Parts: sequence; C-alpha cells; structure tokens
Amino acid sequence: MWDSYKKGFKAYLKLERSLSENSVQAYLDDVNKLAQFAETKGSNTQPKDLTKKDLRLFIEWIVELGLGTHTQARIISGIKAFYKYLALENLISIDPTELLESPKLGRKLPDTLSNADIELMLDSIDRSKPEGERNRAIIETLYACGLRVSELTELLISNLYLNEGFIRVIGKGNKERLVPIHENAIDSIQLYLEHIRVHIAIKPGNDDIVFLNRRGSKLSRVMIFYVIKDLAEKAGIRKSISPHTLRHSFATELVEHGADLRAVQEMLGHSSITTTEIYTHLDRQFLRKTVEQFHPFYRN
Repeated sequence: MWDSYKKGFKAYLKLERSLSENSVQAYLDDVNKLAQFAETKGSNTQPKDLTKKDLRLFIEWIVELGLGTHTQARIISGIKAFYKYLALENLISIDPTELLESPKLGRKLPDTLSNADIELMLDSIDRSKPEGERNRAIIETLYACGLRVSELTELLISNLYLNEGFIRVIGKGNKERLVPIHENAIDSIQLYLEHIRVHIAIKPGNDDIVFLNRRGSKLSRVMIFYVIKDLAEKAGIRKSISPHTLRHSFATELVEHGADLRAVQEMLGHSSITTTEIYTHLDRQFLRKTVEQFHPFYRN
C-alpha cells in the first residue's frame, strides 16, 4: 500500500512542484525511511495510521541510526511535504506533522575561496592535457557565474551568448535566468570549444552540451566534484571544497563589495531573498576589518 502512496507523491513532486530527479529521489528516500519505521508498528500500518506521537518516535528512531542534525532536519522536511501531499489529495483528514519540530541547527560559516585561491587552482592545471583546458573553463565558469553543479553539467552551447557577455542558465524547476559572465571565463570556454571539444567524438544527444568527458558524453556531477577536489589538493588548499564552495564564494565576493542583495538573488536563481541571505554570511575577518575601518572607537 505504501507503494501507491509513494507513486502518487513522486508524480506530485515531478509534475506539480517541477523538482529535479535528484530532489524527487531524496524525498522518496525520506518516505522510505518512514515506511521502514511504520513496519516496526505492524506490517499493515499506513501513513494515515501514524500519529504525531508516532512521528516523534520516528525522529528518535532516525537519531538512533546516527544521522546528523542536518540530515534529520532534511528528513523531517521531506516527511512534512509527503503529508502535505496526502492532505491535498484528501488521503488523510488530519496532518500529524503540522506541529512537528525539526532539530535546532547551528549556522556554520561555510568555507570560501579567495581570488588568490582560485588562481592557485587554475595554475595547478596541466594544460598540456585536453582535459586541462576543459577543467580550466569549468573552474572559471563556476566562479564567474555562481552556478549550481547541475546547472554547469546541463549548460548548453545554444545558451551561450558570449559576444554579449551572458549565459542562459536552466535552474531549479526549469526556471531560466541570464547570468553575466566574465571575459576570463569567456576566453576559457572559447578555447575549450574551438581547440579541444571539436576533436571529441560526441555521442548522440550530447551535441549541444558544453562540457563533455573524453567519451563524448555529458559530465556527471560526481566528476565535477572530483575535478575540483583534485585541483584544490594540488594547489595546497586545506579547506573543505566542493562545486558549491565556488558558488558561495561568488556570492560572498559580490556582497562584500557592495552588490545589491536582489541582484545576487537574481544571479543565483533563488526564488526567495531569504535563501540568498544564507550566502551572505561574510567571514569573520572581513567583518572585523569593516568594524575597524568604520567604527569611531577604532579611529583613536
């Protein structure tokens, strides 16, 4: 019976909320955990049978699995979305998740990369290899445009307006946005397209994809993670680095230098300004320098 609920929930997430395959699967994984817990109460236990007390026991159950607070919060968010769907479809009369609380999350300042860090990573690239020019273009594009990793892997040649200094990005929910691109990234992309990509035997269906692997297929998200971690290690950067680090660094640089938050929101493709504010937690050193520069106590 849970399978029919999950099938309907999956359709709801894809068709009505326009979520990506990765996001849909994450939600379904959360529901699968709830279904596993429900089995401990009896094999015939259905979603409508679970009470708020049961869901609190479910939270205790996932804590006992050793999952961290951020993972717990994400799972609870997924379960709330599931019950919201059940209520919309009139499959339940009472939503037991309405007053369900997520664990308190401490905000941690994410690592960022400075322009000097980016230069070190670019300098560590072996440009004698074909993938070297591709990887340089990838780093330049991520840092210059603040793209999500999925937006980079899905970037199309037909959406490059390099002469005008813009690229068209397909973001979450298939929402399109235009993002300015720096001339350094433009030069790197053109060099890759004109001198490297033209020599690759492209597999059908990948003709319009910008960044390809050596077999002529679209790069995977995992491959982008690997490329960035490898370059950071070669550059001697001892930070927790991922493609998202470059996106965060892009936003932080803009805000530190006075960019309007609404403009940053537009470039990042956030539907809510509240989400953008997550990317504006400036590092403590910058905040201290700002206080020392402008506060009257420091002028004596």
